Amino acid sequence: MRLPWDQRIVALVLGLGALVALAAGYRATLTPVTLVIDGRTTALHTHQPTVEMLLADLGISLRGEDDLSPDLATPIEPDLEIRINYARPAVIVADGRERVIYAHEASPADLLALANVSLGRYDSVTLRSPSVTDPSGTQARIVVQRAKQIFLEQGGIRTTLYSHAATVGEAVLEAGIILYQADRISPISATPLENAMHISLERSIPVQVHLDGHVLRTRTHRTRVGEVLADLGVTVNGQDYTEPPLDAALSDGAEIQVYRVTESVVVEQSPVPFDTVWQPDPNSEIDTQGLLQEGEPGILERRIRFRYENGQVVARRVEGESMIVAPKNRVMGYGTKVVVRTLQTESGPVEYWRVMRALATSYSASTAGVPTTSPHYGITATGERMRDGIVAVDPRVIPLGSRVFVHDYGVGLAADTGGAIKGRRIDLGYSDANLRLWYRWVDVYLLTPVPDQISFRGP
Repeated sequence: MRLPWDQRIVALVLGLGALVALAAGYRATLTPVTLVIDGRTTALHTHQPTVEMLLADLGISLRGEDDLSPDLATPIEPDLEIRINYARPAVIVADGRERVIYAHEASPADLLALANVSLGRYDSVTLRSPSVTDPSGTQARIVVQRAKQIFLEQGGIRTTLYSHAATVGEAVLEAGIILYQADRISPISATPLENAMHISLERSIPVQVHLDGHVLRTRTHRTRVGEVLADLGVTVNGQDYTEPPLDAALSDGAEIQVYRVTESVVVEQSPVPFDTVWQPDPNSEIDTQGLLQEGEPGILERRIRFRYENGQVVARRVEGESMIVAPKNRVMGYGTKVVVRTLQTESGPVEYWRVMRALATSYSASTAGVPTTSPHYGITATGERMRDGIVAVDPRVIPLGSRVFVHDYGVGLAADTGGAIKGRRIDLGYSDANLRLWYRWVDVYLLTPVPDQISFRGP
């Protein structure tokens, strides 16, 4: 019998509710754990009771060299952290064998020790590090080459060498010896190299002669420098000389430098610069300057002997010098004459003794950068309280205590300084209520009386 539509809906809802409840119950019984593999962390939920069964459930197998913490028998508990550090393969090639070992990050010496490979004193090790994209995970490929002992006899001297070369010629080249056509070697160069092999080498002597900008290359059986030059038709005359000397014995790979020597004497004149000196000029008004005497350079004469070797100056000796013309200093004058003048201003006439151009800015107690809680707030460098008419100056330019006049500002008292007020710059002071912003070049009039100490040139 088929149920009515509304009853089927109710049955479906009840069925879905049961499934949801079953799923919720299943999830509620899962245990949260953290799996860290080679530093990569994964959060998991599991019903497995032990670490071993969880790893089996995840399809994770371990080698004996891999590190696992905690061990396989550890029961699964909430928030358990399981750490796995895999050992990585390393390839060892030695003594005709290639083997793979597994180890954690280790030095080449440690990897060879794990593979039971020992090195002789002259054996070589070639290490190839893996590329970033190497999918095999190989941490290194180490190739051991065993050295062969050989005996090289040259010029009556027997030398023991150790080589990894394949032939006699390669072994000699590996020892830093270049073979020339005139040399004699036994066995011949193409002979395969064997352990305990005896090699005999008779060499000609290579010589390079540096002469007049050219290099002459030859090989010889001569024993002295002079003999080689005589064979080449090179003469040494006058102050000419050679390095090594003519009677020096030749050595393998010798280089002979022939120096052609000449000398000459030159009379040289050079200017002697004049100095510029400043002196006060009482006939010129303050803040003016002028040339009082033109400077003239002097003339120094030297007798110089030059020594040339192969056309290049190698020595320069002054044999004597004298001052032909003494330099004459340039004299600049700066005015020291003070002239008192009268300036008509908006507030009436004022007397001034100096006027200078300066960059004017403005400030008040609240804009001076001193916290209101400071006992120095609103106090100037001279102890005056900040107000209209206080002016900050550079005391090297305008003495503290001077009265100054600036158009559109009026008369001010130089009673403060500032870290940024250097040279020809002034800061016009205001009370906070009357602050006006300034930033322009103005004429600053220094009012009478004239101070006893005046910086005529200024900083």
